[in-house]
Amino acid sequence: MSRLKSAGAGLLALLFAATASQAQEVVVKVGVAKGLGTAATMLAVVKGYFKEAGVRVELENLDSSANVMTLLAQGQLQIIEGGISVGYFNAIERGLPITIVSDRVSTPLNHKLLIRADLADVIKRPGDLKGRSIASNGPGSVTTYEVAQILRKDGVGVKDVDVKILSFVNMGMGLTNKAVDAALVIQPWASQYVDRGIAKLFADPDDYADPRPMTIAVNMVNTDWAGKNKELMRRYYLGYTKAVREYCQAYHGGKNRQDIIDMIIRTGLEERPDIIENTPWPARNVNGRINMPSLLDMQKYYISEGLATKELSADLLVNNEYVDYATEKLGPFTVENAASKLEGCR
Repeated sequence: MSRLKSAGAGLLALLFAATASQAQEVVVKVGVAKGLGTAATMLAVVKGYFKEAGVRVELENLDSSANVMTLLAQGQLQIIEGGISVGYFNAIERGLPITIVSDRVSTPLNHKLLIRADLADVIKRPGDLKGRSIASNGPGSVTTYEVAQILRKDGVGVKDVDVKILSFVNMGMGLTNKAVDAALVIQPWASQYVDRGIAKLFADPDDYADPRPMTIAVNMVNTDWAGKNKELMRRYYLGYTKAVREYCQAYHGGKNRQDIIDMIIRTGLEERPDIIENTPWPARNVNGRINMPSLLDMQKYYISEGLATKELSADLLVNNEYVDYATEKLGPFTVENAASKLEGCR
């Protein structure tokens, strides 16, 4: 009888511990865009790194960036992962409680400036694009900034070309029906359009990035919420950075690459094995650091185009404390596959 009581007491203790553990978990709503760029975040969920940190992450798909800053500023999302657009700089200028805390995608970007196949003998250098139509996914998007970096090498500005706004999936049709002469395209569409003979590769923005490396996608947080949850944020980014490091090992062809591919397919981030195998993976800074000269240059571009009005200081734009905490805890990162020559994820 005493043994039965003891066993019952032990079971109750385990149930209490499990309930207490769940009670201690804090729900963090994270807005993400489906794709390979989200692999590290999903990995941290699947491997329980966030759970170890006392966090229950709820991922919410961001189908559009139109109102994402508002959702973050209002606290409906605590963290978002997305591209750097002029909307970010304008939100900071308006005093909204948001800031960048981590790199997510940076050089090499593997974006491509493509031209129509029939113009390959006509357009030879950036200056030849003057007066031509170029597709971008948004006037205040980072891809238009990439176009600007390519054009300025020949003294040409974005105002000297006709920027047409198209989604990446529709850029192929725009090139095919001659609605545009060129397009700044991300992967996997860039490779697909070239393989299908729709377009020719004209320029790689990575070759024109100055300052370099260039960060184009980041993690942003609601600063009001983060200020009240500093210890939670440290634990979150410790778990996140663990996953980033595993992703980067796979990026460089490490022994875990197939495991990461299987996870990507299983979770639906990308269900086409050929795309995962044949398309370059998004690179990133393994320690989550933003190259501030690049970000400040991006800000100057938006101001020069009349899309933003005020030059903001670096400390208003980025907070490195959480990724720096994680890096200090985890120590130096070393690529396991010493034979890898890939830039990025180091």
